[in-house]
Amino acid sequence: MSSAPKKRRPRGTVLLGLAVVATGAAGCGEDDFENKSRPPVPLQITGVITARSVTISPDSFGAGPVIITVANETKDSHTLTLEGPRTSERVGPINPSDTAAIQKTLAEGKYTVSAASSGNEDDIADAEIKVGPKRESGSGDLLLP
Repeated sequence: MSSAPKKRRPRGTVLLGLAVVATGAAGCGEDDFENKSRPPVPLQITGVITARSVTISPDSFGAGPVIITVANETKDSHTLTLEGPRTSERVGPINPSDTAAIQKTLAEGKYTVSAASSGNEDDIADAEIKVGPKRESGSGDLLLP
């Protein structure tokens, strides 16, 4: 009866296996991992400047990060201003048929969005925004960065 020769595993394979097991074991035992809540998802708010007024939609939402994108549908350039609790943000000039955005984290309170041209002779009514209590965390939302 002939005996089959014993196969030996290369040392590199054995060492690689041991390294994988050691790395896996090093990550175990950490029970104090705390999953911190994400901030609320930024709201995309839209607005328009017309010859009569500034309109923002929606004009009521919860506190947290927002991006307000406003289109200028007038024949003049305007500067857009957002004012409210601990906030004064200005962007512009926004040229005719162009857009601009204000990205801000808003606290609870009432805000005013106004548009003014360089001559400041316009009678454009301001928009008012009501910001309510803080919105929920974005932790449960899928496919977010």
